[in-house]
Amino acid sequence: MTSGAPYGHRKVAVAGVALSDCGRVDDATPYALHAQAARRALADSGLDRSAIDGFASAGLGTLAPIEVAEYLGLRPTWVDSTSVGGATWEVLAAHAAEAVAAGHADAVLLVYGSTARADIKAGRRTSNLSFGARGPLQFEVPYGHTLIAKYAMAARRHMHQYGTTLEQLAQVAVQTRANAAANPEAMYRDPITVDDVLGGPVIADPFTMLHCCIRSDGGCAVLLVAEDRVQDLAKPPIWVLGSGTAVSHTTMSQWDDFTVSPAAVSGRQAFARAGVRPDEIDLAELYDAFTYMTLVTLEDLGFCAKGEGGAFVGTGRLLRDAELPVNTDGGGLSACHPGMRGLFLLVEAVRQLRGEAGPDRQVHRADGALPRLAVASGTGGWFCSSGTVVLGRE
Repeated sequence: MTSGAPYGHRKVAVAGVALSDCGRVDDATPYALHAQAARRALADSGLDRSAIDGFASAGLGTLAPIEVAEYLGLRPTWVDSTSVGGATWEVLAAHAAEAVAAGHADAVLLVYGSTARADIKAGRRTSNLSFGARGPLQFEVPYGHTLIAKYAMAARRHMHQYGTTLEQLAQVAVQTRANAAANPEAMYRDPITVDDVLGGPVIADPFTMLHCCIRSDGGCAVLLVAEDRVQDLAKPPIWVLGSGTAVSHTTMSQWDDFTVSPAAVSGRQAFARAGVRPDEIDLAELYDAFTYMTLVTLEDLGFCAKGEGGAFVGTGRLLRDAELPVNTDGGGLSACHPGMRGLFLLVEAVRQLRGEAGPDRQVHRADGALPRLAVASGTGGWFCSSGTVVLGRE
């Protein structure tokens, strides 16, 4: 790998990252969390707000991202609001990097915020059983085929086809919680065991409660800039080396193989465009709404062969100081999950590459050096979409 490998015509760097207040936030609106995260990311970058000429946001407002940009006092000349579920932010990051590389924008701010937990607690919204009953979904909704049921069906297929066990799936939750234990910003930090996971209330067979992501409040922001702005940054840049995007299906009947996610396509694209191999990656931040998502994404990104995910995760490989640290902040299973979590993956990857994660949870290479390469891969819907981004430092 060469530092800042060309991405299109201009190199693209991550200039600033930040989280808003996360976890239990009962006294803020989603707009306020957007603003808080954006201000913190700008401060992290050392740039002034006037440098921003591109903006990407999704999930809030009638005319996203226009409403959020207005709230933040921005008048961008490049915008995007592509919304594909949990993969939204890796897809938006790919679009933003392409825009910066092509000269369509010099500094693009990606920002997200949600009070999903607080809204339910306050009765401002209820849990949704489905995403709607029109179009192709009308053929599944009458049968109670909820989002979690679709993931559960896919997990059962993997278990049937490859012998993956409940204990192996539970190991994903156990190791992710162990990573969260060292993260003061994580919502849940107490250790759990495989027996704790298996003994919990069943949500959708085979998933018990601890197989499923938590519900939290929170927001975050990422600022991407062109290479000619790097000298103005407060911190060394983290380079966007390559990305890939893919979509698969909406209805389960159109999913060719329940054991293969669209990350098999987006990951292959991202690694090829970055000019790196999976075995060169030092850490992975993966969307983990359910334990099975982590397992199958590891397979599809090429960290292990198809069908070997159960054995791979069952040996402690996901821990911060292990062979392939995964979801080093505690992921959506333990740290935070305020809806479309994909932007949080990029924030954590950048912090780790910078060496800013803190003494108790900073990832190091075998020789003691800081990590050089990270991958963030988001999954949307019920494995309907995927976006993968490879990041690297000097």
